[in-house]
Amino acid sequence: MATVVDLLTYPVKGCAGTSVDGSYLTPAGLAHDRSFMVVSTDGVYRTQRRDPRLALVRPTISADGGRLTLASAEPGGGDGMVHVDVTISAPRRDVDLFGVTYQGIDQGEEAAAWLSDFLGTPSRLVRVPPEHDRKTDGLTPGTSGYADSSAVHLLSRASLTHLHARMAERGAPPLAMDRFRPNIVIDGHPEGSHGEDRSAAPHSEDRIRRMTIGEAQLGYAKLAVRCAVTLVDQEAGARGGPEPLRTLADYRRAPGGGVVFGAKFSVVRTGKLSVGDEVVVQEWGDAEA
Repeated sequence: MATVVDLLTYPVKGCAGTSVDGSYLTPAGLAHDRSFMVVSTDGVYRTQRRDPRLALVRPTISADGGRLTLASAEPGGGDGMVHVDVTISAPRRDVDLFGVTYQGIDQGEEAAAWLSDFLGTPSRLVRVPPEHDRKTDGLTPGTSGYADSSAVHLLSRASLTHLHARMAERGAPPLAMDRFRPNIVIDGHPEGSHGEDRSAAPHSEDRIRRMTIGEAQLGYAKLAVRCAVTLVDQEAGARGGPEPLRTLADYRRAPGGGVVFGAKFSVVRTGKLSVGDEVVVQEWGDAEA
């Protein structure tokens, strides 16, 4: 049996995540996930690929989404923070995410000043508008806020353990799960709805096509293609060495290019899910890598 061992939401795209015991799964993912984004003054999204210090911005958001706090998680640094009364009524502005234009609601001068100072470059904070209607692709289409693609990123501990074993063969130390910024972390062997066990850890998540966790149901969208964000030490807010991409390139190359690790899912049915929930698979498929 596989269960959920961690749930993580990232209120501000590219910034630190927050581990929660439970969350409501909305059509766009865990509550408040990637509902805010840091952009340049001309509206282009900021990412750890170019601004690794984003990892040291620790957001917390109230349950109703009306109050956002940004705090410094810099090792040995101060405890500077800014509180944002979230607005959804301010004028919309164009924002650029991977070359596609969406709308964002600017969250004001105080948040912009704090982020600009912390990141060392002029920045603004925007929120997804309520009317946001982004469509995501993959085997199961869906929607998401400002996530890279699909609403939910799922990863198993078994996959990370296998990666660590391969890295150890090179003499490389293990990496924290947060390098991969998953939303749902599972442990154990997922079983089908009729009790059949088709998992052969690692990477059993790659073959799940439809599953239920708690009240929610998710459908497989695509494999998670990994980028240079995995090279950023999330505790230091700085780029490290070549791992894990160097090792992943040995055995996890996607047919269409790039290296993959973990899987992306769309939300088929909304509902509450919690740490400890069982992962029940209704449909399995063949691995794409």
